[in-house]
Amino acid sequence: MNYQPQDFLPIFVQLLAALAFIVATMVATHTLGPKRHSAKKDDTFECGIESIGDARTPISVKYFLVAILFVLFDIEIVFMYPWAVNFKELSWTGFYDMLVFMGLLLAGFVYVIKKGILKWEK
Repeated sequence: MNYQPQDFLPIFVQLLAALAFIVATMVATHTLGPKRHSAKKDDTFECGIESIGDARTPISVKYFLVAILFVLFDIEIVFMYPWAVNFKELSWTGFYDMLVFMGLLLAGFVYVIKKGILKWEK
């Protein structure tokens, strides 16, 4: 099929209508909404806990290590999905490749355990 520029006109009209609605709603809520300020209302509040102290408190490096390890292992698991989908087409070569991949993943996990990164308290 050959599409002409006028064939896309309904899409652009709908996009323009959606953007106009968003802008109109934001302007209306800003101009018509209440503007009551007080010390209690303007106080910082998060998750039902009052803010006490400095926001720049030091956080243990173990938290960041666990977060990075989670991301690394999570991404490695994502690489397994294409292999699982194409398992039959990859035959034994794909199986051996996945065994090597899983061995490297296991070696990394053993290294993390040996270093004691996942132990919160020593």
